[in-house]
Amino acid sequence: MSFRRIILLLVFLPFLSRAQTVISGKVTTSGSLTPIGKVSVFLSNSSYGTETSEDGTFHLVGVKPGQYELVASSVGYQEYTESILVSSSPVTVNIKMLPKMNMLRGVVISSNADWKKNYELFRKDFIGESDNGKKCDVVNPRTMNLVYHGKSRTLEAWSTDFLVVDNRALGYRVKFLVDTFSSSGLSGIVEWQGKVVFEEMKGSEEQKKEWREKREQIYYGSQRQFFRSLYNNTLTQDGFIMYHLSREPNADRPPEAVILAKMKYFREIRFNRDSFNYWVGKENLSKYYHEHLDKTPLQPYQVFAQTSKPGLFVLSFRDCLYVIYTKRREETDFKDVYRTLDMENFETSILTLMKPYAIFDMNGVVVQNVPLAEGSWSKDKLGELLPLDYVPGEDK
Repeated sequence: MSFRRIILLLVFLPFLSRAQTVISGKVTTSGSLTPIGKVSVFLSNSSYGTETSEDGTFHLVGVKPGQYELVASSVGYQEYTESILVSSSPVTVNIKMLPKMNMLRGVVISSNADWKKNYELFRKDFIGESDNGKKCDVVNPRTMNLVYHGKSRTLEAWSTDFLVVDNRALGYRVKFLVDTFSSSGLSGIVEWQGKVVFEEMKGSEEQKKEWREKREQIYYGSQRQFFRSLYNNTLTQDGFIMYHLSREPNADRPPEAVILAKMKYFREIRFNRDSFNYWVGKENLSKYYHEHLDKTPLQPYQVFAQTSKPGLFVLSFRDCLYVIYTKRREETDFKDVYRTLDMENFETSILTLMKPYAIFDMNGVVVQNVPLAEGSWSKDKLGELLPLDYVPGEDK
């Protein structure tokens, strides 16, 4: 072999090795094992997706190592999901799908005016109102079922098929199977569960350059980059600092439900300006007091550790994890994000564990017990969503 050919082999070897990580298999019916064609098979929250051939076979090529949720979806069959851990070795998955049973939860019948009102609220809390969110075009909004519960001020939603959204800010067509969605007008907490797959949109070279720049802007300083930096031990060079934050609920601030109910009563039912302004003052109070920020930076080993499964890590800490990203300044004023007077106005996020621990993978994605995020990371909606296999520079 010539020296020139050796150099070429060394240059292309990393790409060849990565392309050899393949997930393949066959999709059949559960009973008769009849092959099923045109089944959507994808790794949720990634850009890896395909359809089965007529003989039911499928191949996902070039999959990066990490923890994934494999999804198979087809009209007339129950959705199939399976958690898989991908390493450098090929993975084979044989999927048996069950016929879909008639479910009580189906299409919701509502007036056109009510649906439009609920949809605007859904779009605001799911896609977002950022510049990126405004550039998202929903192809088939009517696939969403939307129910608003007035007493609890909660919007509930789910989809009967893929919700297709063209994100023209980032250059992705994003397809969602929304299992559950809820947005609370009382707590301000938005939660959703479902499956999502990304497809690259076609565009000019100038558009692709803009998409790459926007994707990098979103990635740097994100929760995903933070988790990757955490297990790679690159927090400092990537611009992250971790602190311990302790705080208590503000006893002078009534529950959100009480405040909103009082404001509505003195505004709409028994108008009283002084009483209304009193409750507006309560609304403006911080949710917390007795806040203390320990300025001793936390080290990675103090908050995370390797689990018994390769590629999975456990996140655990007391009170709150206070994360500063020093490479960008914050443009939004978060009244419940504590800052000392001597702190620079860098992007700041607060994580609170809802369970004793959370599990995240080497892609920087929380796969179990998602923590509550406040501050900068709370702004991210669909308009800022990147596939979990995204790495800056690889889309050039």
